[in-house]
Amino acid sequence: MGNKKWWLIALVFCLLLATISPLASSSPDGLEKVAEDKGFIGAAGDAPFEIIADYVFPGIENEAVATILAGWIGTLLLFGIAYVIAWLVRSRGEKAAAR
Repeated sequence: MGNKKWWLIALVFCLLLATISPLASSSPDGLEKVAEDKGFIGAAGDAPFEIIADYVFPGIENEAVATILAGWIGTLLLFGIAYVIAWLVRSRGEKAAAR
């Protein structure tokens, strides 16, 4: 199977995971649970910037749809960046091999 086919399969898989993400447990994850149990949850600082805060796309009232959209956008951005980096590395390698 070619590399492009693997990229596509991985992308579709991740988009499907983002689609079912509203079904995930609303309970805190392990680290957040420990912070709550030990009483230092309030010591956490805010992120310096947030593209899609709390994994919910702003302006959409339906929380499930907003979560799915945030997941899709994040997945597409991440795959786009990774694809560009892989393309740059591959093209540099081909240029170096041609010399």
